[in-house]
Amino acid sequence: KEKLFHPQSRKADQLVRAQHRKSKLQGLAKSRTKRHEGQVDIYSFFYAAIPSEGVLALQDLHTIVQKVWLPRYDDELETERASRRKGRPKSTREQKIEELKLHEAEEYRTGLEVLDLTEPTNVGLFRQWDQKELAYIQQLRFIRISSAQPDVYTVARYG
Repeated sequence: KEKLFHPQSRKADQLVRAQHRKSKLQGLAKSRTKRHEGQVDIYSFFYAAIPSEGVLALQDLHTIVQKVWLPRYDDELETERASRRKGRPKSTREQKIEELKLHEAEEYRTGLEVLDLTEPTNVGLFRQWDQKELAYIQQLRFIRISSAQPDVYTVARYG
């Protein structure tokens, strides 16, 4: 049998605080998981892009970003545009895709942080990744590339 407490009692306040903290931690865990899933998707894309043998040249890395990474939502955006009737406003999904494409293009123009797939030891370690654990990726070396200077890169994080 549960004990009933007066609504203004100290015990009731303790229970409310404990429940509030628990729900806050659950919300933080959910947002962290969602953010990690997005990052794992990005790294999985580059995992599929690496060659089975050897490493990528810097120009090849730029080509992958320009020809595959940036236009990956083009088909979905075209279907959204085609499904919209003439004279109707853009759908929410279409607006989100356009914003995402603009954000990624701007990020690539100013400097996109990617895994260093030009260094053999880094690529070897990346090939051993199980495509689930994000903590493993944090051990690898990252470089920053930009469309403004395609022949230059800077080391963003040492691995």
